Amino acid sequence: MLRERARAVAGRATTPTAAIADSQSVKAAETVARTSGGYDAGKNVNGRKRHIAVDTTGLLLVVLVTAASVQDRHAARALLHALRMAFPTVAKVWVDGGYAGHLVDWATTTLRICVEVVTKLAGQVGFQVLPRRWVVERTLAWITRSRRTVRDYERRPAHHAAFVQWSMIIIMTRRLARHAAVQT
Repeated sequence: MLRERARAVAGRATTPTAAIADSQSVKAAETVARTSGGYDAGKNVNGRKRHIAVDTTGLLLVVLVTAASVQDRHAARALLHALRMAFPTVAKVWVDGGYAGHLVDWATTTLRICVEVVTKLAGQVGFQVLPRRWVVERTLAWITRSRRTVRDYERRPAHHAAFVQWSMIIIMTRRLARHAAVQT
């Protein structure tokens, strides 16, 4: 599998044991049906939200696309369940404060995944890189570099999720191509 090869090239085990999860609201084009979109009041975005889980190197593990109005902690149940089904070796997931609450206990008891909420540092003013959280933020930036993922143009959420996966395939193949060029 492509992800396993990219992890091996990075000097990691082929299967991940930890993940980082976050979401990103994306504006929707006119082609997106109103029934599958929503409004994210926190980000002032009308569209959809992509929830992702990445490994510690920033490679995509799971993607879930919902209406932008869906709260992170509500979509996280489906995201973590998909993560557990696809990657049973993942034992720990780092998330931001938007996932705090009953989700942590639910994930521990139901899925046997330790969810750790990474919060701002005490006395933090302005932007500061948080441990573990920067990895998923960097991945969201990589995904946004693809033209088709800057906005959501797709009629169905599953189609947008496919474009997110396609964007990560491009990133992984470029990494592997760079590694092969260095080896020769």
